[in-house]
Amino acid sequence: MAEHDITLTVNGTDHDLTVESRTLLVHALRDELGYTGTNVGCETGMCGACTVHVDGDAVKSCMLLATRADGAELTTVEGLAGDGEFHAVQEGFQEEHGLQCGYCTPGMMMTAADLLEDEADPDDEQIREALEGNLCRCTGYQNIVRAVETAATKMHGEPVGGDD
Repeated sequence: MAEHDITLTVNGTDHDLTVESRTLLVHALRDELGYTGTNVGCETGMCGACTVHVDGDAVKSCMLLATRADGAELTTVEGLAGDGEFHAVQEGFQEEHGLQCGYCTPGMMMTAADLLEDEADPDDEQIREALEGNLCRCTGYQNIVRAVETAATKMHGEPVGGDD
């Protein structure tokens, strides 16, 4: 199997590594670099547990070869918090009990953070649409939606047009 030398910048830290051609980004992050907050779920792109940001966009890392991310800026759930402070999305999930077993939570948070970078005041429908590629087998999603609404308020101030 052919091997490739790649560089990934993960949560602001450069990592040089050698990967096989077939190595998925999720496995490079977890197995090679130790970023275990990124979970392996379905490995088919259906559950979203492996969602990370690649150059600022939410991407399912089980659907991307590590070699395709060579030179990219990656953010994992471990990189959401900064300077010892939780990200607004992490606070929202904590305050609104937007998790149960927690397996889907990293991917949900990464997808929500991506949404809130583009949409300051999403309504319920926009939140649910953004999260539709992330599966949770424990909740009815209402607390997750509330968590994203709370995060939006924390990030951008009082809501102006969202559903209450």
